[in-house]
Amino acid sequence: MTDHPRTPVIVVSGVSPAADRDVALRLQDEDPATAVVNHDLREVSSGVVRRTVRLGTGKTTTIVELAHGCVTCTVREDLLPLLRRLAADATVERIVLQLDEAMDPEQVCLTIEHVVLGDRPVGEDIDLAVVVTAIDAESFVHDVTGDTTMAERGLHGSADDERTVAHVALAQIEFADVVVSAGRAADAWSAARTNAILERVAPSAPVLDLAVTDRDTLLAAVPSDARRGTGDDPHGALLRGQPPLHPDCGVAVAVFSERRPFHPERLHEAIDVLLDGVLRARGRVWIASQPDVALWLESAGGGLGVGHLGPWLDSPDAPEWTDVSAERRTLASLRWDPLFGDRDQEIVVISHEADPQFVEDTLRGALLTDEELAAGRRAWAHYPDPFGAWHEEPCDDTDADSDSETVHNGRNES
Repeated sequence: MTDHPRTPVIVVSGVSPAADRDVALRLQDEDPATAVVNHDLREVSSGVVRRTVRLGTGKTTTIVELAHGCVTCTVREDLLPLLRRLAADATVERIVLQLDEAMDPEQVCLTIEHVVLGDRPVGEDIDLAVVVTAIDAESFVHDVTGDTTMAERGLHGSADDERTVAHVALAQIEFADVVVSAGRAADAWSAARTNAILERVAPSAPVLDLAVTDRDTLLAAVPSDARRGTGDDPHGALLRGQPPLHPDCGVAVAVFSERRPFHPERLHEAIDVLLDGVLRARGRVWIASQPDVALWLESAGGGLGVGHLGPWLDSPDAPEWTDVSAERRTLASLRWDPLFGDRDQEIVVISHEADPQFVEDTLRGALLTDEELAAGRRAWAHYPDPFGAWHEEPCDDTDADSDSETVHNGRNES
């Protein structure tokens, strides 16, 4: 452990380069003790990253060459050592980390906190004070409801980055402690839609106007229960904060929760309902043909992925209860079923055009019937399973039997 106070770090993310830059510079405000760090990943697939460090009125740009050009390499091979050097510099009192638009703030924060560099994680040298997401008020609604890809916007982090702008933007907002809005919405309706979406995607994060926000104002706005770079347990509660349950401007939150498994083929047919008029869907899934594995479903921007979360606590290969989070243990205890243990379905769906009741009815129709449920696990094991180990949507019929372990918008956590 270091023998000096940890240097506070403000993380800024967003899919609008101009908004990201404006927020980062406002947080620096030419303070000679504040360093602003940015990595430009536009050429990362060629193994080249442009790193910029602003300190006071000075600016230094360095070309960083990486043996394996990717976002992960950039963070591990350059960002982590740089953060440690800045934290050791007595003239640097704080760091503003302006992430490239392609970077996932959750993954960056987890890497900072847990990846060992030398003899200890960099998280022992710095303090993740707040995670900020910058949005462009004029383009926000289009960004989170469209199906434009990061590559089409010129913001991809690698040659095979197939994520949509909506997926990246919504994940950044979900992880934010504070949202800062730059510019103005095109009209009153767009402004109202923006507020309705933010209240339901990130209900715990205050929304500040960049025009009247400085560093002190932002830091004072950070909620006392802010995550400050700490990720959620996907086996824990899926709703953070208290989003409004009534629809507003067509935006609505619904939670689909059931205690019986999905039929794999009917679910495969039903999940298209999460790709049309749905802003965001995410949650745990239990498929009858894979009874011992919890699956994670996530959709945004016309793309949907299903990936493994690891075994249920009632599964043969389950982790020890002492090895999982207290939140997961508590929720599992509350919902424990004598036959099915902690297995359940829980999907949070935020719609902006779709009828929430239609979405719920469609998903419910994909569950096992009473007769199928009574047939038991031996019968379920013979159901054709179009999901295999991993799955992504949209797909065609040839994908159904694929054993590929590539998933778009999926998770692989235990």
